[in-house]
Amino acid sequence: MTGFPRGKTAIVGSATYGIGEAPGLESIDLAAQAGLLALDDAGIGLEEVDGLFVCLPDDMISGLSLAEYYGIHPRITDNNRTGGSAFLTYVAAAALALEAGECDVALITYGSNQRSRTGKLVAAAAHTRWEAPYKPAFAVSSYALAAARHMHQFGTTREQLAEVAVSARAWANLNPEAFMKGPLSIEDVMAARMVSSPLGVRDCCLVTDGAAAVVMTRADRAKDHAKRPAYVLGAAAETTHRDIASMPDLTVTGAARSGARAYAQAGVGAKDIDLVQLYDAFSINTILFLEDLGFCPKGEGGAFVQGGRIAPGGELPVNTNGGGLSCVHPGMYSLFTLVEAVRQMSGVCGERQIKDVELALCHGNGGSLSSQATVILGSEATL
Repeated sequence: MTGFPRGKTAIVGSATYGIGEAPGLESIDLAAQAGLLALDDAGIGLEEVDGLFVCLPDDMISGLSLAEYYGIHPRITDNNRTGGSAFLTYVAAAALALEAGECDVALITYGSNQRSRTGKLVAAAAHTRWEAPYKPAFAVSSYALAAARHMHQFGTTREQLAEVAVSARAWANLNPEAFMKGPLSIEDVMAARMVSSPLGVRDCCLVTDGAAAVVMTRADRAKDHAKRPAYVLGAAAETTHRDIASMPDLTVTGAARSGARAYAQAGVGAKDIDLVQLYDAFSINTILFLEDLGFCPKGEGGAFVQGGRIAPGGELPVNTNGGGLSCVHPGMYSLFTLVEAVRQMSGVCGERQIKDVELALCHGNGGSLSSQATVILGSEATL
């Protein structure tokens, strides 16, 4: 017994809005519009939302702000911040609240006008005195440190990192919504401008505007709102540190534990998963998470992604929308993993559609590989 309400709640609506560039709109405008579109997708009125889960990049109390913006009075408002993993932790919180009867309709939404507002990724100062003297570019230098250690310890190569970016671009080329398209080769990735060694610019996520949202209800009403609901089978999180200088092992993330708990809740394993959506802020993320989530042994992630294994036509579809590397990355990405998984399970993805998706794994990352959250979604057949 895990205590998690396996299959008792479901995602019944999802949407994106303003992907790429959305000039003239604030972050809250984008989040609000995505939320309305997700509710429309579910056929649920805004007045029914009594659980509101949101955090905006420029508003520390955005749960209050969005409730006011919408003119609603939710019973539960969650503005928890664990970085980019927050929206998958919201799924766990919403599932528990719905099952307990504390709310009936949960809306999880996010939006950011990062690209329109700044035009670039703004590097923050290091948080601790231990890192600050080295003047790292936050957050890329933290991930570069993890990548360098993985290369040193396991022999991972820059070409293998490049495979991740090339695979993501191949998926993006099949996605009408993706911001970055066009040919991309391993040679292109290798020749791109270095940002923080060993990560070049094509190893790094996009800087875009955009918003995403999902709607959750209890399973007993899911069929009333979605032709093919995505039932929440498992959801777990793990925090290991805040700053990269305090990470226990640069090659092992909290995904090893959040994934294990989510699998146990769902009663499935990595071998059962049809579709994987990972928070790929940097190319090393995909390799680390594939290892830690059990898709290959530790240290073999670089070899695992070679030969198009995670690209269109490969044996394991990963980041089928193009991911944060080629589709969208408005500051925080994890909610987009849910939207893409739900769309794939609903069979509405056109050229990039994966056949017979019954089980999907979504994984979010926050901070400097600090907070990890894993959600496993299943079709009715998996209940």
